[in-house]
Amino acid sequence: MRSSFLVCYDICDDKRLRQVFKTLRGWGDHLQYSVFECQLTPADLITLRGQLKAIIHQDEDQVLFINLGPSEGRGDRVIEALGQPYCRMDSPCLIV
Repeated sequence: MRSSFLVCYDICDDKRLRQVFKTLRGWGDHLQYSVFECQLTPADLITLRGQLKAIIHQDEDQVLFINLGPSEGRGDRVIEALGQPYCRMDSPCLIV
């Protein structure tokens, strides 16, 4: 069963940034600068994480995998971080 993931990244080096972009372009749809949507099986997710882990620097870069649930429906949102840890933003978002 495939699940939908938002994959977002913050890469500190231009060369690694291009490598991450090219890698993700082979797995999903480019939604926004540094954001892709990917439909992945559990095996796909392991493979993609391994490919990205080989590119990024764990202490400088971050890739977030946001699980949107089964591709056919909606599920609970789960956020995992590869590299720097994910920090929940507790302050409210102000749109002007």
